[in-house]
Formats: sequence, C-alpha cells, structure tokens
Amino acid sequence: MTRTGVLVVGSITADVTAFSRRLPRPGETVLGDDFTLVLGGKGANQAVAAARAGAPTWLAGCVGEDLFRDLALDGLRAHGVRTSEVRTVPGRTGVAHIRVDASGENDIVITPLANASLTPAMVDASIAATRDRTRVLLLQLEVPAEVTRHAARAGADAGFTVVLDPAPAQPLPDDIWAHVDIVTPNESEATALTGIEVDGPEAAERAARWFLDRGVRHALITLGGAGAVSVTAETVTRFPAFPVTPVDTTAAGDAFTGALGAALAAGLDTDTAVRRGMAAGALATTRPGASPSLPDLAAVDALLAGAGPAAGPSAAGAGTAVGPATAGAATDLEGAAS
Repeated sequence: MTRTGVLVVGSITADVTAFSRRLPRPGETVLGDDFTLVLGGKGANQAVAAARAGAPTWLAGCVGEDLFRDLALDGLRAHGVRTSEVRTVPGRTGVAHIRVDASGENDIVITPLANASLTPAMVDASIAATRDRTRVLLLQLEVPAEVTRHAARAGADAGFTVVLDPAPAQPLPDDIWAHVDIVTPNESEATALTGIEVDGPEAAERAARWFLDRGVRHALITLGGAGAVSVTAETVTRFPAFPVTPVDTTAAGDAFTGALGAALAAGLDTDTAVRRGMAAGALATTRPGASPSLPDLAAVDALLAGAGPAAGPSAAGAGTAVGPATAGAATDLEGAAS
C-alpha cells in the first residue's frame, strides 16, 4: 500500500473570534465589527491544511460531549479530514477565544478541556491504525507535553517523518529532539526554546543550530515578513516571504505546517515542500478565521505560479539571501496558536 498520508496528533477547539478595529487595553471595552464560531485548534487546523493540500489525512485528538463536538467533527469531515481517530471523551470540547484587530494581528486564550484527555495509548492506537498509509506525522503543543513526546518517539519508530511545530512554546524534555526530523518554530518560539534572541536571519541560523545540536535533522524557522530560514547539517537556505495583504494571521503557521507535511508525504523534495508551505501560510492571512482561511491545492499552485523561481540552498553557514525579493505586506508566519 502506498504511504502518502499524514497523521496529525493534536488539539481540536471551537474558535470563538471577535473582530474589532483595535484590541482593547487591560480593563477596556471596545465595540466589535464581526464574530465567528468555527473549527480550530492547531491539530485540527494542520489536519485541514494537509487534507486541502491533497494528502490523505487523519487526526488523532479528543472532543467532548457537548454541542461543539458536532461543530468540530462536521468541520473536519467537510474539509476531507478522516475522523476515525478522533475520540469523544466526557466533558467539554476545547475552546479558543480569539480577538483580531483591523491590521490582522490577534491574541488568543486557549482552554484545552477535552484536549487534555488525549493519552499515549490513544496515540499508539492511531499510529497502528494508519501506519501502512501514513508517511508524515505532524505534532504541536496544545495537548499534554508527555503525549507529544511519546508521539514523536512512536512516530519515529514507525518510520514516519516527524514534524514538530513547538507552539505554544513551552519547556520540552531534551530527549524529544532525537525523534524529530523537522522542527518549525517561529521567531518567538525559537527564542523561548533556545534562549537565543531571534531578531533576523543570522540569529535564526544560530537558533537552528541549537536544535541540530540536540538531534533534530532539519530546523526551519519562520520569520514573518522576512521569510524563513532552513538549516540542516549540510545547507542553509533562506526563503523569501510572499507579498500579500494580511487580514487575519490566525492559523497562518498551521497552514504552513500542514501544507509542508502534505508535500513531504507526496514525496516532494524539502525545498519544494517549504515553498508550498510558505505559499499556504501567506494565503491563510488573506482571509479571516482559522479553518475557513486554509487554502486548497489550486490556490497554492496559483500563488506559486506567479511567484517566480523557488529559493535554492546556499552553502552551509554562508547565509546568502536566495530567491526573488518581495515587496508589499508579507505573510506573518508567527500566526496564532489556533
């Protein structure tokens, strides 16, 4: 059986989003312009992004026994995600409260609820059920850290390419890194995890080597409007951002990781996969919401077709800029947790 699938182990939430011209200061009330209630959670977002990018995709996660359960399951199925590995547990489905201002910036409070019920045993069962069809495992940090740690090890043992999006950033045991093939932090996450202030491409390269020194095969640090820096033991590659006008950065990082995972599962080379991920992340900022903003394969192809040649690797450590320069407002891959 051909292994072209993606298994996502992660969170599922109902995203409650309020839009206003600016975010309120502490103790202040502002009038909003709009409101949405949609499927979210980093796990669900990445699963939807991978499925919309063309990969057979399964999500291992938990929902509660409330009205938001149907919202989540119906939303996943509508986007082509296979829900056989989603468990219903006692209690309530996770919720994310999101506020978005007129520039597209946001802040988020996540209440995990059912997501905290995901266990290593559930992960093992999902890996066993999908391993003959799955090539890539996507992980994040909105479920218990021990579950993510276990999933990385079990996924590596199953022969998956393990991709970890370390968001929201939190301390992780050192032994997780040896099981991670690709890590995809943004600037703030890389800073929090490595202790290196990531304020540009050169600092990103230094932070990337922190991950490599701990066993990660490939560190990919996203830099918002400055693009992304990709570092392996052999190469350093800088990818320019795509010029778009952002409306809402929610789920931009998840669009990036999901499309990256789908491209890797399809057997594409890493640089091509990164470029596809960046295109998906850019497109996600041009529409409001989490899952509704995630682009499909045709939209990514169209953006890539108009973007000129893809970036290529520079010599390791050289740090030379690669690919075409961009103009205008660029994608913000520091996108929110949901």
